[in-house]
Amino acid sequence: MTSGGSVVAVSRSAVHAFAKVNQDVVRLAVGVGVEGDVHSGAAVQHMSRREPNPPPNLRQVHLMQTELFDELAGRGFTVAPGNLGENVSTRGIDLLALPVGTRLHLGEHAVVELTGLRNPCTQLDGHQVGLMRAVLDRDADGTLVRKAGVMGVVLVSGLVRPGDVISVELPAGPHTALAPV
Repeated sequence: MTSGGSVVAVSRSAVHAFAKVNQDVVRLAVGVGVEGDVHSGAAVQHMSRREPNPPPNLRQVHLMQTELFDELAGRGFTVAPGNLGENVSTRGIDLLALPVGTRLHLGEHAVVELTGLRNPCTQLDGHQVGLMRAVLDRDADGTLVRKAGVMGVVLVSGLVRPGDVISVELPAGPHTALAPV
């Protein structure tokens, strides 16, 4: 396990709104997600993905690296923690490069296992026109790169606060790249 970075902000929203409100602390609950957040629950809670028999919620916690905010600021966008719907804003970890099954240890106890990438949606343009396109890129091979954060499930409950250290535990190899969930 390596110490990879830190928590910049924690956010939640009790209603289906795009942005989430920054908090002093959030509690991550096993199999549920961020307590008090509209997307928490054992089954999918996202409006676009709900159905009569919803599948398991692989999107309990949304994490985003604040290095993206720096990149977007350089392109004329104004984005702050919670603005893009993320629950945990991080610094110092390349979240997008981590494989499926990576465990992030946040604060003293909480553990989140990464399940996949957030697939950016047109709601981003509601925050600022052109933002959805700005969080999409192409790599050298022309493959689409989604930069709107990663999703995970809570394996160990715990409190998470701004300033908490994040330790990274990679799964046993071979590794599988994150894909949209």
